Amino acid sequence: MLGFDPVNQIENLWKDDYGAYLQMEWTAPILTQQQVGADWQRVADQLNQRVAVLYVVPRATDLELLLVLPGGSLVVKRVTDAVPAVLLPTVNQFLLAIRDPRRLPRYLSLAQTLYQWIIAPVEETLQVERIHALIFCAGQGLRAVPFAALHDGRQFLIEKYAVGRMPAYSLTNHDRTPLANLRILAMGASEFFDHPPLPAVPIELTTITTQWPGDAFLNESFTIDQLQTQQRRNRYNVVHLATHADFRPGAINNSYIQFWERRLCLPELTQLPWEGVDLLVLSACRTAVGDKGAEMGFAGVAVKAGVKSVLASLWYVGDESTLVLMAEFYRQMRAAPTKMAALQRAQVALLRQQVAFQDGRRE
Repeated sequence: MLGFDPVNQIENLWKDDYGAYLQMEWTAPILTQQQVGADWQRVADQLNQRVAVLYVVPRATDLELLLVLPGGSLVVKRVTDAVPAVLLPTVNQFLLAIRDPRRLPRYLSLAQTLYQWIIAPVEETLQVERIHALIFCAGQGLRAVPFAALHDGRQFLIEKYAVGRMPAYSLTNHDRTPLANLRILAMGASEFFDHPPLPAVPIELTTITTQWPGDAFLNESFTIDQLQTQQRRNRYNVVHLATHADFRPGAINNSYIQFWERRLCLPELTQLPWEGVDLLVLSACRTAVGDKGAEMGFAGVAVKAGVKSVLASLWYVGDESTLVLMAEFYRQMRAAPTKMAALQRAQVALLRQQVAFQDGRRE
């Protein structure tokens, strides 16, 4: 008789959730706990980076944490204080507070509460296992949480670990492409007909394509046809879109990425030529707070597009800040072992005010 595999069960449940929302069916096998662990053991052997996957699963009576370690060992914790009636309002308050600098004291208190529920129960294991990076697979109500911003009272989580997320491990293309020899298609708009302007976008695109081989297309040349033409002609492995994108409540058609001539609805992502794209960056997007559809749209972009990974913001921030983060992220990719590690280094550098840009140049 086969043993019960809680990771496989969760993967199957979330496959059905995302399949219904994203209007997709999957034929790929749903992975087991041992397969997930074996995958990250290979990464540990090849890159000397120990990555763990943390499933964060709201249950009726508790919050269940399942930590899959390299090699396949499983640690299970249940947090009885974090029942849905307490957890989900706390998450929504946290998401609202983090978007408003005037709520900083309230934000830190909420960040610490969530840290105690989500990270503290497994932290000793993370330390003993010498984990470098955490990938979160989160359940309903938690899929838009910026886990990197959780706080232990002294440090943010991102200061301890590189942080990533997956909608579900089995639904994500996790083949790994070396970060060397990237070619970047950088596109975006600084002016819009029905959105606020993003005046730093021209500098952002130029800065990125100065650091790596690639091409930039701005404003009138930032079209869906241009993306299709360039990707088919040149086969870029990074596509960077500096534009507005909204992941909205309700049906999947409500969520979109703004191009110069029109909005690209989320279902249309599958019609674009993403073959060979290792990373899709959405540089000025946001997702609604507390809505299942909005958070599934945000989390499901990589699944819908079929790209290996997506880097996106959870809410609009000043585009000058975005410029600094993105420029530092691409700079860090030259030396980092993984994209997660490059993002961590860039975020920590900004957090500690170790980097700034003037006239598009790093100071």
